[in-house]
Amino acid sequence: MSISQFIEEKSRQLCFYLCAFWQGTLNYQELNYFFWDTLEEWSLYRSDDLEPSTHKERVFWHLLHQIHYWREDQLNDDEILREELTHCVAYLKGESVFPMDCIGIRP
Repeated sequence: MSISQFIEEKSRQLCFYLCAFWQGTLNYQELNYFFWDTLEEWSLYRSDDLEPSTHKERVFWHLLHQIHYWREDQLNDDEILREELTHCVAYLKGESVFPMDCIGIRP
């Protein structure tokens, strides 16, 4: 699996998990498990692939970091944060333009 394939697959999952969390059908702990599972998968499959980072990958890593960094109540209740993250989700789904304030990098 290439890096772009990994990012594509995990982006779909990340959007699904975060939207389910916001809808109240997924608890915060499951969202946190997704974070750690993704990092574990990244570390297991990744090799010396030097494929350059894309905008989509940068948004993915930014969003993944954000769901882990902020507390549950902040992810739900902070309107500015939620708007930023919603824009990231929309971009990953192909429904929006690149959010310029995303600075995600590979772990």
